Amino acid sequence: MNVAVQHLNAGARPAVHAHFLALPPDDRRFRFGSLLSNEAIAAYVDGIDFDRDELFGVHDDRLVLVGVAHLGFGDDVAELGLSVVPTYRGRGAGSALFARAADRARNRRAARLFMYCLRENGAIMRIAQRFGMDIVTDAGDAGAHLELASPSAASITGEIVTDRLALYDYALKAHVAAWRGISAVLQDAAHSAR
Repeated sequence: MNVAVQHLNAGARPAVHAHFLALPPDDRRFRFGSLLSNEAIAAYVDGIDFDRDELFGVHDDRLVLVGVAHLGFGDDVAELGLSVVPTYRGRGAGSALFARAADRARNRRAARLFMYCLRENGAIMRIAQRFGMDIVTDAGDAGAHLELASPSAASITGEIVTDRLALYDYALKAHVAAWRGISAVLQDAAHSAR
């Protein structure tokens, strides 16, 4: 199944905040390494630097953000944080987010992609293994590293095409959602007229 992954900008901050708040307590702990309060999540989202970092998202048919990848950049390394709401797991969203973030890190000339996670986070560990990351575990923590190739004309073009397809997917979902809203209003009006 192809999953459209959209590049997010600062305008998506409220949706990113809502996504993190929708994560159950264990998933918050898996995503952030500890169980963050609502206030701490708000501070985290407010502190995201959209000029330096990159965020990617997967939207459902109601335009709700159901998966988020946060790619932070250091000197020659990019660190990836990833989350998907439980009701949307097993549909390829996590893998699609990982692949999109890895492509972006490569095209921004990061030499390595790094993910920190709790060792008990089976979903992230499986994604790391699927993409060939070197995983080092220590006590309850795990770090996964992936060496990235240098950008190429094909990788940059692929990223542009992927972004355009994701924008088209989002626009299509927005149109369908708008028609559903119009249909609901018309149905309510018809029922009220009876």
